[in-house]
Amino acid sequence: MRAEWSWERAREALPVLWDGFQITLLATVLGFALAAVLGLVIAIIRRTMPRPIAAPVHAVSEFVRLTPLVVQLLFAYTLFTQFSALQIGIVVLGIHYSSYLAEVYRAGIEAVPKGQWEAARALSLPPTRTWGAVVLPQAIRASLPALGTNAVSMFKDTPFLFAISVVELVTAAQQFGARNFAYLESITMAGVFFLVASYPTSVLIRRLEKRLAYY
Repeated sequence: MRAEWSWERAREALPVLWDGFQITLLATVLGFALAAVLGLVIAIIRRTMPRPIAAPVHAVSEFVRLTPLVVQLLFAYTLFTQFSALQIGIVVLGIHYSSYLAEVYRAGIEAVPKGQWEAARALSLPPTRTWGAVVLPQAIRASLPALGTNAVSMFKDTPFLFAISVVELVTAAQQFGARNFAYLESITMAGVFFLVASYPTSVLIRRLEKRLAYY
């Protein structure tokens, strides 16, 4: 097996890897958008709804959080054959990570000072106004660093989409390596793509976390 590095092979891999990276980025952005909205809904339901409603929602969320992402992908891919593999992957990623973000939001909501809730009640604000103008702005602000961390985690979990035949970045690298006997170049370049995309985001998250700590 060839083990020496070839810059020519690395250059040839770039267009293929770029196509895979776009799929990875699309799955991450749309999946995280779904997770952010659904996670917030779950957190609010658990906080505001009666136990007969909140308990089953919590149970389902825990089940999703504690079962492997690959198993969920394969299950959905087998069951929902009318949708494309990428569509299924985006939705499953979103649902899976919504269970984590629900916990993030829950912690943010609980971090809102009790005096804020009492002030809203003293002003006779309706529940929608209390949540929209008082609670959620503070809760989401406190949750931003953890939300960013989960976004990076989702980005790094997109290679699991190979299980349902989505040609994301890592799968594209494997396929190029198999066709051209250039695994060293393709896999290395895929790692560089992940690093270049993830590292600046991680730095921004750390800076945001430090900045919010002062307020």
